[in-house]
Amino acid sequence: MRAARAASAALRGARSVSTVGVVPTPPIDAGAVRLGLPGAVGNTPLIRLNSLSEETGCEILGKAEFLNPGGSIKDRAALFLVKAAEESGKLKPGGTVVEGTAGNTGIGLAHVCNARGYKCVIYMPDTQSQEKISLLRVLGADVRPVPAVPFTDPMNYNHLAMEYAESHENAVWTNQFDNVNNRRAHEETTGPELWAQTGGKLDGFVCATGTGGTLAGISRALKAASGGSTKVFLADPPGSVLYSWVTSGGAKMERSGSSITEGIGQGRITDNLADTELDGAIHVPDERTVAMVFRLLAEEGLFLGASSCLNVVAAYDMAQRLGPGKVVSTVLCDGAARYQSRLFSRSWLEDKGLFEAVAPEHRHLVAFD
Repeated sequence: MRAARAASAALRGARSVSTVGVVPTPPIDAGAVRLGLPGAVGNTPLIRLNSLSEETGCEILGKAEFLNPGGSIKDRAALFLVKAAEESGKLKPGGTVVEGTAGNTGIGLAHVCNARGYKCVIYMPDTQSQEKISLLRVLGADVRPVPAVPFTDPMNYNHLAMEYAESHENAVWTNQFDNVNNRRAHEETTGPELWAQTGGKLDGFVCATGTGGTLAGISRALKAASGGSTKVFLADPPGSVLYSWVTSGGAKMERSGSSITEGIGQGRITDNLADTELDGAIHVPDERTVAMVFRLLAEEGLFLGASSCLNVVAAYDMAQRLGPGKVVSTVLCDGAARYQSRLFSRSWLEDKGLFEAVAPEHRHLVAFD
C-alpha cells in the first residue's frame, strides 16, 4: 500500500514539472491590442489592384477603408467629430449626437455613440438604400428619413438635424459638411498612413467627395509630406458641380444629369473642401462605375460599393494621365453589402439604363431579378 501511494505521489510530481506538449502563453503585445472600437478605427491596409496595375503599367493601390469596424471610411470622421464635441465641452455624458447623413457617417456615429455612451439621431434623404436605413436602426440610432431636397431648402436633412440639436438639451449637431474636424481626421490619420505605406513614393491620389473631408484632409497631408509633388485629383459623378468648379479654377459651378452613387458629389463648396489644393478633376459616368463594380468582384474578388468603384475608375484614368511607372492610390470607401439589393438587381439596373454597362462575361453576378 505504501509503495502504491509513493508511486502515485511520484506520478503527480512528474506531471507537475513535465513540459512535454505544453505551448507557452506568449506575452500580450500591447502594440497589437486596440482600445475598444474607437481604437480599431484606421490603419487599414493598401490593396494592389492587380489587373488594373498591369494594364496601365502603374501601381494602382486602394486603401481598404471597408475594413474599419463600422465598415466604411466615415468611421474616421465620426470618431473625430465626437471627440471634438467632447473636448469642447458641448457634448456631456449621456448626451445625444445628431447628424444629417447619406448613411455611412451615421453608421460610424452610431457605432461610436454606442461605444462612448451617447444617443444617436440621424436625419437622412429618403433616397438612400434600405440596407443603410435598416443597419442604422439595428445599431440603435433614431433614424428620420426625409424628402431629398436641395441644401437651400429649409427642409434639407442637414437643416433639420441642426434644428433638432438646437431644441434639445445636451444634444450636439456634428455638422459633418462644414465642421473641419472631419477634414482633420484625414489630415492626421489617412494621409500620413498612405505616405508611410507607400514609403513616401506616391505620385498621385484621387477620390470623390461629398463633405470634402476625405479629399481635403488627405490632400493637405500628402502635399505637406511630398513638398507638393504628389498630384491630388478630385473624382466626380454626374449631377455634381465639383468637376466644373475644379476644372474652371473656381469660376464655374455647373452640373448636369444625376447619379446612382450615394454620399458623393456636391452642389456647393463645403468648409471642409474650401482652400484645398487640387491638381485636376476626373468626371466618371455611372456606366463606368457600374462596369467597375462587377469587374472588381469578378477579377479581384472585391465586393465594393459604387463610390469605391468610381474612385477606382478615376485612379485608372489618373494612372494613364501620369504614365507608366507611377504609384497612384485611392480609397475603397465601403463594401457593396449596403447596396446589393440595387446594384446586383437586373430590374433596378435596367430601370436606370445601366444593365448594358455590365460586361457580358460578368452578368452572371447580377444575382437578383
